[in-house]
Amino acid sequence: MIASIWRYEVRDEHRAEFEATYGPEGEWAQLFTRSGGFRGTELLRAGDGSYLTLDVWRARSDFDAFLRDHRADYDALDRRTQAWTHAEHLLGEYEVLG
Repeated sequence: MIASIWRYEVRDEHRAEFEATYGPEGEWAQLFTRSGGFRGTELLRAGDGSYLTLDVWRARSDFDAFLRDHRADYDALDRRTQAWTHAEHLLGEYEVLG
């Protein structure tokens, strides 16, 4: 399995929306469940107010197939939520060992 880890700096006025949308039951996770290879999302908040998301997939090829099949919906949700953050960074893709 692999996990993509993103870090977000969220605008204060959008924290509730962000948490609802990026959490394990949020719109991003619902979109990802269209792929059989999606294993789940975790949302973490640090003491400085930043967030991490961990999106777990069975394999990189499952995420690639998801993007190929659902790119328009992915881009639309990304555009709709873009104003909620000051910054977002892909920290990397990691192999899940446990």
